[in-house]
Amino acid sequence: MWLGSGLLNVCYKYDDIRTMHDLTQLIHRAETVLERLEQYLPAPSQPPDWSQYWAGHWQAHGAFGSVRAIPRIHQVRLQDLQCIDRQKTMVARNTRQFLQGYPANNVLLWGPKGTGKSSLIKAVLNEYAEHGLRLVEVDRSELSALPDIMAPLAESPYRFMIYCDDLSFEADDPSYKALKATLDGSISATPDNVLLYATSNRRHLLPEWASDNQTAHIINKELHHGEAVEEKISLSERFGMWLAFHPFSQDDYLHIVAYWLQQLGWKQATLEPEVRQAALQWALQRGSRSGRAAWQFARDWVGQQALDNPQPSNQRR
Repeated sequence: MWLGSGLLNVCYKYDDIRTMHDLTQLIHRAETVLERLEQYLPAPSQPPDWSQYWAGHWQAHGAFGSVRAIPRIHQVRLQDLQCIDRQKTMVARNTRQFLQGYPANNVLLWGPKGTGKSSLIKAVLNEYAEHGLRLVEVDRSELSALPDIMAPLAESPYRFMIYCDDLSFEADDPSYKALKATLDGSISATPDNVLLYATSNRRHLLPEWASDNQTAHIINKELHHGEAVEEKISLSERFGMWLAFHPFSQDDYLHIVAYWLQQLGWKQATLEPEVRQAALQWALQRGSRSGRAAWQFARDWVGQQALDNPQPSNQRR
């Protein structure tokens, strides 16, 4: 009896030793695998030095992310944006309020492509960066990370625009709820030094259907259909400032063409018939009399003329 009990104890001890040995080997193998994986993982990045950089872009790394500094920014100025004086005035005023610590609103700029929405955001940054304004660009697909993006900004002495370009959502896209909570709805407050500036081709950021305006109580088998419509509209309404951008008239388009030709070194004070006709044909081919089309035409025209009539290198612009 004693011998059997002793053998049993020896077996248990042997099993314990073998288990510990296996566990040690398993830990060693796991450490080896992690060391190999670290070679392929991105190195942890430091947040931008905001005293040196004016803008950054949020980049996701799996379940995490970081803000990558943008060393070169498009150097568009407020004075370069023609025929949108009202929009410039209101956005600039709202930004000055924000920079001076006064109440200010999140801003939604909406309207057709090429009318100056994104350029206005860039121009505002260039205008007020020396006064402490900074920008963090966030892709629409990364909006769920807004709380993680804003948290470290709260401790910074700078004032930040969170910028999302071409903002819109499909009907079944859940990411708009993260934006909605950030704008007004989450129990956690948005930092005082952060505002959201967004551009969109839509006034209402979610698609609306013809059935949305029907008066029937049951639509597409949904009993309280009106509540779903309110859900779509309420996202846009959480931006305190809406600014509409409209297609340019022909005269406005030609005015912008003349401005950019002058900025690019074209010496003529007015548009000659040849240039005017070429500019209108350019817009017709593009299907748009937009500020972007005017700027692109001016670059093409000045470039062609310089190629056909080259100037000494010290006279090129």
